[in-house]
Formats: sequence, C-alpha cells, structure tokens
Amino acid sequence: MAGQRGKPPATRLAAVRREQGRTQDNVIRMMIGRALRLNISVASENALKVMLSRWENGRDEVASPDYQRLFREVYGRTNEELGFPPMPINEGTEELRDRLLIARNLDTGTLDLFQRQINDLRSADLRFGAVAVLDQLNGHISQIENLRDFTVSTAHRRRLSALITDARTLAGWTALDRGSALQAWRYHEDAKVSAREAEAPHLLAHAAAQQAVILIDLGETAAAVELLEFARDVAGNRVPPLLAAWLAAAHGEGLAAVGRHDDALRAFDQAAATLPDDPADPSLPFLLLDAGNLARWRGSALLRLGDREAIEHLEDAVRELTASPRAAVRGQTGMYVDLAYAHAAAGDRDAALNYARQAKRLAAQIGSDRQRQRLTALELPGTGSTGAA
Repeated sequence: MAGQRGKPPATRLAAVRREQGRTQDNVIRMMIGRALRLNISVASENALKVMLSRWENGRDEVASPDYQRLFREVYGRTNEELGFPPMPINEGTEELRDRLLIARNLDTGTLDLFQRQINDLRSADLRFGAVAVLDQLNGHISQIENLRDFTVSTAHRRRLSALITDARTLAGWTALDRGSALQAWRYHEDAKVSAREAEAPHLLAHAAAQQAVILIDLGETAAAVELLEFARDVAGNRVPPLLAAWLAAAHGEGLAAVGRHDDALRAFDQAAATLPDDPADPSLPFLLLDAGNLARWRGSALLRLGDREAIEHLEDAVRELTASPRAAVRGQTGMYVDLAYAHAAAGDRDAALNYARQAKRLAAQIGSDRQRQRLTALELPGTGSTGAA
C-alpha cells in the first residue's frame, strides 16, 4: 500500500482525486447521487468501479459528455483540469445557466439542512471516530462548494462559506486522527480561506488554533505558539465566551509544548475563568468544552511539562467524562494514552498498562492511527520495553 501511495498518478483524473483525499468508492457514490439529481443514466456501481479504475489508469478515455459532467460536479474542476477535451462553447454556456439557476433557488431551509448534515456527521465522529465520516464530509464539501461558486447573493455566499469552513475543519481533524498530517494541514489551510470569505473571525480563529495541533504533533512547537497567538489576536473580544475559553486552553497546550510552565497554567486559568456555566452554544456546534474536557486538556499539558499533578487532573477528567453523554470517544482515547504515559513516568507499570490497553481498544474501534502511534512509543517502567499496548 505504501508503494501505491508514493507512485505518481497516471492521469489528471486520478491526481485530482488524490489531491482531494477521496476514495474511489466515495467518488462512485457521489457520481450516482449526482446522476439521479441530474436525470443522467449511469452504469451500475460495480461496473463504475471497473470503469473508474480504467479511466484513472489511462486505459480508456472518458468519452461520454454525461460522465465528464458528473466528474465536474463531483470534483468542482473544469474539463481541462480533469484531463478531458475542452467543452464546446454552447454546452458550457448551458451548463453555466443550469448551475446559476440551481444556486438561485437556494433558500434558508436548504442552508439549515446543510448545517444539520454536518452536525450529524460531527455526532457520528464523536461516537465512532474518523473511520465513519471523512468520505461523507468530502461529498458535502464538494456539494456546498459547487453551490457557493455559482451563488450571486452575498448573504448566501457568506453562509455557504461558513458551512464549508465548518466541514473542512471537521475533515481536517478526522484526517489528523487517521494519521495524515499533510491532508489535515491542507483542509485547515482551505478552511482559513473560506472563513475569510465568510467574514467570520470566530471561524478563522478556530481553524488556525486547531491547525496548530498539527504543528505540535510534528514538533514544530514554536510555530504552533505563533499560530495560536494569531488565532487569539483574530478573535480579540469579538467571539463568544465558549470560544474564548477554548482558544485560551489551546494556547495553554502550545505554551506547555514549548516548556513555558507558568504561562501555560495562566492560559488554562483564563480558560477556566472564561468558560460559561452552560458550555453548550448552538452557534458553535464544532466546540466541545466543559469542565471535564478542560481538566483533560490541562492534564495533558501538565504531562508535557513533566508535572506530577498531571495524573490528578487526568483522573478527574476520567470521572467527569465517563459519566458525560457529550464525551467524545477520540478525546477519551487521547486521555487514556496520556494516563498511560503519566503513570509510566511515575513508575507505576500496572496502571500504565491498564490505561494503555483501554486506549488501544478505543483506538482500534475508531481507527485512530494518531493515538496508535503514540502507544507504540510508550516506554514502560521496569523493563524499558516499548509499545506496551
């Protein structure tokens, strides 16, 4: 599999799919869905799998204008960008009229539906992790982008751009959990672009701060702190208290990563002081931060700092989050990995093994390559062995 990933794509069609991080199955499902809406006849799903493979490998040309149109719909690219012959002028004009008409019929109900769809995928991600949602998110992003690109209404364009930003940051987070840092980075870069078009500082701040986690994972901690400071500067006093608290905690994590102990704890104190009594904000569906999650976050930062209080905070978080219906399985997995590391550092081999096993089970359940990689590097006390889970 690694060799296939490193092999250059044979066609532009294959290259575009790889750039967008889509699977062949995801593309085929989207093509069938678009074909139904556009009243275009297509081959069966099994036949399309064979056809797509041959098209991407350059064995056959995508000669049918209908299939070329479906690829344009799915990828949001021109014929030339997909490696197809240029479209006839008249055909391109008619397609433009069709797309403008569809975008013109956009209403608030449809926009609300898009948000509910993203929220449903977010709920699935909280329960099941990255495995279940990334392909579907790619489909939603493409669909909303196609509408946004042909929408004239300024208000609708801002709302669509905000939806795209929300979906991209969620996709970026799931990509990071799957172990694809480069793909996660690209999602977040694109999210910052769409946040600016949405004229939404809160979305820009969130995307930038979440992107900083990628830098921390890579060991680029100074750059991460710089990006987190940018995020808090963008937010200023213009964001809701829940986001302000989340940004302060994210900044605390970055400061801990560079070893600034006192500054990190001050940032977490700011987060605790700012966190509202009711941490559910319908305008910020992408944030999950309450007392339990803040304790987990602070404990993780203390672990980075080599502070023995890390175990106390993480154990408090376990009690809070195991009883919470809003706990995210990815957060629980990371918390158990942190506890395995904290107990290993304290010399408690049995406790470290216990939490490592729990983390391993959850990481396998949600397909978290990121946490599995952390477990592989775990060193247990007593024997010096690694990969204890």
